[in-house]
Amino acid sequence: MTTSTSGSKPGRNPFARPLQYLALLAYMCFLAFPLLFLLSTAFKTSRELRSPDAGVLPESLNWQNFTDAIEKADLFTAAGNSLLVAVTTTVIVTAVALPAAYALVRFRTRLRGLATGWILLSQVFPFILIIIPLFLLLKNIGLVNTLLGLVLVYAVWALPFSLWMLQGYVAAIPVELEEAGAVDGASRMRTLGRIVLPLLAPGLVATSLFTFINSWNEFFFALVLIQDPDMQTLPLALARFVGSEGQVQLGQLAAAALLACIPSLGFFMLIQKRLTAGLLSGAVKG
Repeated sequence: MTTSTSGSKPGRNPFARPLQYLALLAYMCFLAFPLLFLLSTAFKTSRELRSPDAGVLPESLNWQNFTDAIEKADLFTAAGNSLLVAVTTTVIVTAVALPAAYALVRFRTRLRGLATGWILLSQVFPFILIIIPLFLLLKNIGLVNTLLGLVLVYAVWALPFSLWMLQGYVAAIPVELEEAGAVDGASRMRTLGRIVLPLLAPGLVATSLFTFINSWNEFFFALVLIQDPDMQTLPLALARFVGSEGQVQLGQLAAAALLACIPSLGFFMLIQKRLTAGLLSGAVKG
């Protein structure tokens, strides 16, 4: 009886794994290209940006674009406003979506169908259809040109999709775990806090990430509702680098956009670690 001494499995393509790594590398380069382009443009001088013969990389590290961008657009004030709006919106949306998603999944009522229809219908309407009545409504209650009004608009707009996301995570938790907790004498609130909430950690993290990034990057609502320069958010500050005749101060815009990406990337890196830990914790407990 003969046995094969070859270590490779029959029929396996030896080029499959290298091709997979090559495709992954190409995809990562594709995703990193905008950030690398911003980084290169932010350090270029005006002469390099105007010259058709300029190379891909800057000749030297020119920090003047960053200084001009910070002074001209008052980026620190705008970043503080955006951070306040994004964090507040994330807290409100998560606090409302969590019990609402649990109730929609666990309690079979007539409102469940209406709520699901409202979630799907709210994602159909484009911004332009509701901006005028929304502006008039906020004006009547004195919330135009305020960060509170912007937070409420962002929270209402992000809530349906966040609720839809959390519904899937809640439905994936076996109801037998809650029944076992009830048999052991735990109250519903204790069961939710000790059993359901830890297993929902990945969903809460994903929802928070979605809400924060969308609130941080949103431009259209802020453009219509905010007129005071001291109340402007970061996307509005970046729009200052585009002149009325379409002339773009590319170096300063790239520097400001690069600075604007830092908080969002930092928040994503922090949340990503917690998302991985929550997924592993949920897999063990489930």
